[in-house]
Amino acid sequence: MKLYEKVFYFISEHGGGWAFSSNDLIHKFSRQEIDNTLSDLVSSGKIRRISRGIYDFPKYSELLQTELSPDIEQVAFAYARKFNWQIEVSGDAALNILGLSSQVVGNYLYLSNGPSKKYKILGNITIEFKKSALKNIGFKYKESSLIVQALKALGKENITQETIAKIKKQIDENMYDKILKDAVTATDWIYEVIKKICKKEPTDG
Repeated sequence: MKLYEKVFYFISEHGGGWAFSSNDLIHKFSRQEIDNTLSDLVSSGKIRRISRGIYDFPKYSELLQTELSPDIEQVAFAYARKFNWQIEVSGDAALNILGLSSQVVGNYLYLSNGPSKKYKILGNITIEFKKSALKNIGFKYKESSLIVQALKALGKENITQETIAKIKKQIDENMYDKILKDAVTATDWIYEVIKKICKKEPTDG
């Protein structure tokens, strides 16, 4: 297998929407191999350069016949891995990612133990990292952090069946048990809502 194919195979194995930097490939390939091959993959349209030093393997919508916008969560974690930061999604960003806010957003805020920074994605989306004391960094899965931050931002009195249904729709059923174990330290009322979100629907037969 040629180098070009090896690198692309490694990237595509992570699935559509994966965002990454050259640091994510350095344990498999040399720096020169990575830089040259990523440039070729961008030129051939196999991957996208979405910001300086950050790429993604875009998801393609058959329905819309176009590449979808970058997965903001994936991009944020690509930056976190690149700079060895710990990050936590802010409440407003969590609401947008989970489809609970009707605002059209061009700015996504993450809390970080690194320096405060802003990055432009494809020229029209801003990801901001704000230096902050992280309170929910103990979560193993990004889905747990997203749900907890979104519920906190909404507040207990604003959680409806519709809210639960919307979040449920965004979460892969295979993650339910993992989230339930992961989020057990969350505030009591939040954990009760998470139990409803992660309740598996009975299957016929």
